[in-house]
Amino acid sequence: MKVISTENQLIEKPKHVGKLLSLGHADIMNIQLKAGEGIPAHDSKREVMIVVRKGVVMFTGDGKEYRLHDNDCLHIEPLEKHSLVAIEYTDILVFQIVA
Repeated sequence: MKVISTENQLIEKPKHVGKLLSLGHADIMNIQLKAGEGIPAHDSKREVMIVVRKGVVMFTGDGKEYRLHDNDCLHIEPLEKHSLVAIEYTDILVFQIVA
């Protein structure tokens, strides 16, 4: 068993993207963004599951926008290009899963 802390990192820097754990079948990351900050369009070779722990974030993909709030989840297929922008302070968990 292992406790992993995901305290607010935005006091010391404007954006936080950090890997929490690497497993044989998945990587788990924590992303924290202030309002207006984002991550440009990219894709992943893996399936991705996003869990919004706090905040409001706009994901763009497949020519559509997805506005996610506290406790919402988003599944992204491998190689599906997407980007995101925080509407307000946002804290998300990203699970990159080997299919």
